[in-house]
Amino acid sequence: MKNNVGSGWVEARNSRGNVGLVPEDYIEEWDDDSDDGKSTVGYGGSQMEEGGTMQRGGAHSTMKISLNKFPGFSKTPNPEVYLLTKSVAKGNDKLPIYAGEVGPVWLYPQIQLDCVVADPKKGSKMYGLKSYIEYQITPNTTNRPVNHRYKHFDWLYERLVEKFACALPIPCLPDKQVTGRFEEEFIKMRMERLQGWMSRMCRHPVISNSEVLQLFLNYRDEKEWKLGKRKAEKDEFVGVKIFSTIDPELPELDPGQVEQKYEMYSQFTRSMDNSVKELLAVGHLHWKRCTGPLQKEYRQIGKAFQNLSSVFNTSAYPSRKLDATGKTYEEIAELVAGQPKKDLHFLMETNNEYKGLLGCFPDTIAVHKAAIDKVKEADHLVTMNKISQQDKHIMEKNLSTMSYALQAEMNHFHSNRIYDYNRLMQFYLEEQVKFYETIAEKLKKALGQYTTM
Repeated sequence: MKNNVGSGWVEARNSRGNVGLVPEDYIEEWDDDSDDGKSTVGYGGSQMEEGGTMQRGGAHSTMKISLNKFPGFSKTPNPEVYLLTKSVAKGNDKLPIYAGEVGPVWLYPQIQLDCVVADPKKGSKMYGLKSYIEYQITPNTTNRPVNHRYKHFDWLYERLVEKFACALPIPCLPDKQVTGRFEEEFIKMRMERLQGWMSRMCRHPVISNSEVLQLFLNYRDEKEWKLGKRKAEKDEFVGVKIFSTIDPELPELDPGQVEQKYEMYSQFTRSMDNSVKELLAVGHLHWKRCTGPLQKEYRQIGKAFQNLSSVFNTSAYPSRKLDATGKTYEEIAELVAGQPKKDLHFLMETNNEYKGLLGCFPDTIAVHKAAIDKVKEADHLVTMNKISQQDKHIMEKNLSTMSYALQAEMNHFHSNRIYDYNRLMQFYLEEQVKFYETIAEKLKKALGQYTTM
């Protein structure tokens, strides 16, 4: 809220309820991106909450946000708003679905959109009273960089959730943080996670072509950015209305087929979510062991060999080989402690992304379940003269469209999943091979100092 209190100044209330006088030119900057929650950088700390509260950043977030902030997530949206819609969007608003080799698919762009998030710089506003980190984002389509703060990413996320979340799972942004926002390690970690989030948005055929993402990546000046923001915030095709823009060029499905697809996808996403969480828990424990007891054990073995060598050296028959072996085990201890950052980090980050993505599916799929239940009531509604036979047919046709949207989205998800996990496991195993080969070489070198007697 804001009230005029004088020429050039306004009274404003930010998202935390604080009221103050700010220059009128700064009104859009008052509600800044100072962080409201906490973050754990890396995986050495305690694990995050599991529960019904939506959290940012998937598995590495502790910041709770109000579900009422995002339409479609405080409760399952009423699908009737769309089910009885007779017309579909035309022109640029239309989202076609085609028959692909694996089933229904979105229309993919000829040139894959991508971007690079880099060059974080500290800036200030409000006459130096507020500080923030600004990132440079360079899309591959223009190679022209644009600058954005975290609050701009947050705005983009809210718009994508509002517009697409009933049809497409929109993963949460990286988490916010109370302290240490300007520390180098945190900035590096946040930039890495923003890169992962942006890459996933750019890889989606629907989101990548949306006006709001194109604005975010391609605006030319502050005026164009503000006008684009206002337009996006007035978008009518949001929530369940997004389905009225979808136009599948495929035969209509009967409600039985729709329900079968719903059950299959619901079961798969639940199972994969459980498996991803299990892998994260195991990975977290392994990380802690490598940097804790396992490192300590190797150090103790090395120290024990060195102590034994010291005893031998007090006799007339000294042996420096044991001392060298002890140092070898101390080196192995450091290798063990440092290895998670080289390979397990990538595995954990990718699985955190998928945990966040899979965490969105229940809400998205719940919209389809609600629509299925409404269509099941259609015969009763016809009998009660609340809807006509024509209305019933429109509901079934629109339910079919919703199902094709879900199928296209799941096929996109599977395509990305296969690519991501193939790349992930290839990298992880290559690094593990290097790790054990390095240890083997050190042990062979230590072994070479001993002769057969």
